[in-house]
Amino acid sequence: MAHEVVERVEQIGPKLAALADENEKLGKLSGETVALLREAGVMRLLQPKRHGGYAAHPRDFAEAVMAVARHDGAAGWVCGVVGVHPWEIAQMDPRVGQEIWGENQDVWAASPYMPNGIADPVDGGYVLSGRWPFSSGTDHCDWVFLGALVGDGKGKPASPPAVMHVVLPRSDYEIVQDSWNVIGLSGTGSKDVVVDKAFLPAHRTVDQDEVSGGEAALRNGVEEPLYRLPFTSMFPLGITAAVIGICEGGLEAHLAAQRDRVTVIGVQVRDDPYVLSAAGEAAAEIAASRVQLIEGISALHERVAAGETPTMEDRARIRRNQVRCAWRAVSALDEIFARSGGNVIRRDNPLQRFWRDAHVGLQHMIHVPGSAYHSSTLSQMGIELPPQLRVMV
Repeated sequence: MAHEVVERVEQIGPKLAALADENEKLGKLSGETVALLREAGVMRLLQPKRHGGYAAHPRDFAEAVMAVARHDGAAGWVCGVVGVHPWEIAQMDPRVGQEIWGENQDVWAASPYMPNGIADPVDGGYVLSGRWPFSSGTDHCDWVFLGALVGDGKGKPASPPAVMHVVLPRSDYEIVQDSWNVIGLSGTGSKDVVVDKAFLPAHRTVDQDEVSGGEAALRNGVEEPLYRLPFTSMFPLGITAAVIGICEGGLEAHLAAQRDRVTVIGVQVRDDPYVLSAAGEAAAEIAASRVQLIEGISALHERVAAGETPTMEDRARIRRNQVRCAWRAVSALDEIFARSGGNVIRRDNPLQRFWRDAHVGLQHMIHVPGSAYHSSTLSQMGIELPPQLRVMV
């Protein structure tokens, strides 16, 4: 049975689709799109119940992201990225959730997590400076998660390096408005953010390794299985779900166009076995990607709910499959795009936007296949992963 949020997304789907072109031209989500997403409750799926959220199964989150992306890839991407941040907020010092949602439970937080800043220790916390690209949906967010290296007190990284995730309010960072000019996922508005010597209270920080292993949740008295899943399984989930949803949308656009298409030699495409065969194969590949992604996170959730700690091999296998899901789905989309005829390149054909969005989605670091496949194979061999491979597992 579909979660009520997924059902609401399906109801507003045509409205989301109608706004997709506008979002692309704006270079960010429109106010109307944001209002629809708030109404549907997508960003509250992983939000803790004490702050008005659903604390839903991660499967429901992935399905909601796919449903949005099937109508508008950019909106789905923002849901996949911004929608996972309530999951991490739930694991932090309780003061953080109260600061963010105490007055308004619909407040959103952006990111990115790459450690592009230095957080120098001072009394009561840190002083943070840096510049971070790719802050998806940031124009509609009042807070931001950022990755930061702990400093040595002199503006340089401490040794050995230590990475934190830190949270800042909108008043402490600047959005660089002209920093997002791209060929796909334009509507995500994934602009740069800049922080210049902002004070960061210690309670708004969390060690990256503690989030990766579920220790942060337990330390703060959070016992629900949802919030003890590894960061390296949950954060990729939303992004890959968006890519799969985009490919599902592209498939739907392809089938709608081919139903009555006639080729230059007068043959109806519905009578062309080669095009139809390719579409059937692509549909199977995209469906397989959906199933494998959901199966992986569901199995991990079951293990944690049973009181077990996922092994590194478990985590590496799920990461491997998650990466492969994205590449499999986009490869399938390529096959049908190549058989969609000359008119597919026109700006008013939605398939070309899905195709561009999907390929830009593959450029995210969580979709780099080499290290994910490498890590999984080593784990299957019983070989301990070196530090540089453990980071994303």
